Amino acid sequence: MLLDHDGAAQHQDDDPLDPDRKFGTVGAVALDANGNLAAATSTGGMTNKQAGRVGDSPLAGAGCYADNESVAVSCTGTGEVFIRTLAAYDIAAQMRYGGRSLQQASVNVIHDKVLELGGSGGLIAIDRAGNVALPFNSEGMYRGFARVGEPAEVAIYRES
Repeated sequence: MLLDHDGAAQHQDDDPLDPDRKFGTVGAVALDANGNLAAATSTGGMTNKQAGRVGDSPLAGAGCYADNESVAVSCTGTGEVFIRTLAAYDIAAQMRYGGRSLQQASVNVIHDKVLELGGSGGLIAIDRAGNVALPFNSEGMYRGFARVGEPAEVAIYRES
């Protein structure tokens, strides 16, 4: 199974992804001036997906989750694994019940739980204090964030 952000998918001679019809996940998380957290996730689906497949994006807690008490999260990647781990909600639970920081919880989900089940992908998240996490275990992940009065930061690969 190849995801849009897998290096293998983009370096094959018989590329399974049509560059003119390639769409991926678009996620957004926000913290407003009143302390409200919000998350949104939209996906173009997965290349060569089986008919009737339902991904993680529309399932609360799997690919998208927000709670004013903890965090807003939007995920991208191997949807079946994000569903099995309830990845987005698990970050909130680790923070709320386990006392982990946003960075600790996000890295645990992406680099431990998702990876252990053979999943690939990443997430964007912001907590109620304005901390941002952008971990991923794939070759790259389009990502960025901005704060009022500061320049936006964008990246694709780890070294970015």
